[in-house]
Amino acid sequence: MLKTLFRNQHDQLRSGWWIAIFVAILAASRFAYGPVKSGLLETGLADKWLEPLPFILILLVTWACTRLRGEPLKSVGFVLDRRWIREFGAGTLLGATLMALIVAIIWATGGVSLALDPQRSLDALCYGLFMFLCVALFEETLFRGFVFQRLIEGIGLWPAQLALAMLFAAGHWDNPDMQGTTLMIASLDLAIGAMLLGLAYVRTGSLALPVGIHLGWNWAQGHVLGFGVSGYGQQGWFTPEFADKAEWLTGGQFGPEASVFALLVDSLMLLVLWRWKGSRAAANPPAKPSFTSPAIQG
Repeated sequence: MLKTLFRNQHDQLRSGWWIAIFVAILAASRFAYGPVKSGLLETGLADKWLEPLPFILILLVTWACTRLRGEPLKSVGFVLDRRWIREFGAGTLLGATLMALIVAIIWATGGVSLALDPQRSLDALCYGLFMFLCVALFEETLFRGFVFQRLIEGIGLWPAQLALAMLFAAGHWDNPDMQGTTLMIASLDLAIGAMLLGLAYVRTGSLALPVGIHLGWNWAQGHVLGFGVSGYGQQGWFTPEFADKAEWLTGGQFGPEASVFALLVDSLMLLVLWRWKGSRAAANPPAKPSFTSPAIQG
């Protein structure tokens, strides 16, 4: 009886315990994060160049867990080959296109107009690309990496999707302007977006596509079109000028993620990914076939 609490029918440690190990290592690593960051700042390194630090931290934690399982880091979805780069590029284009479509619908309904920002700069545009790449790598490794994959093994695809979607949405509840109808619509859209990104991983067996979608979405929304990204203002190439419309239509200062049109576009994209057979067969499978869950078959 005690053995079954820890081991599954294949005599392997249960997925829930692997998640607990991941969380424990992540919590322990936080004690090193502050001193490392402070030390780097004391060397004179500008704060903006420390953007990759959270991703490096989560990557190291993920690497430690995969080594404990006797698997390579690439088993999580990092295989930096031509296919990875191609899917990353396609994802970036897709994420930017989805955001452009949402903004175009808001504009067509008279909710917003766009004017070129007189203070726009190529430096800000490039820095935004760098910053949001770091954000996308960190959040996708955290939410679609080791933990998500162990949840799929343990409870199946859609329960894992719902669990991580709720956690992803809840992680934004302290963001600026998260109140009233914005809280409701943005939370729902963030949850749908999380499931969309989850399916992007499942259909490819790689983190390239979800990282690209996440990057393209945020960068186009913020540093290109000038909207807030999850409540945080950005300097964009354009400046949005809102008409006297309800925030549930325009998204307001929180950004288009709080618009009902984002719900519509993301839901349609989720359906497309659900119907898509994907390219998973070409991906590197986990080192141990017994870890693969039949629930991945969508």
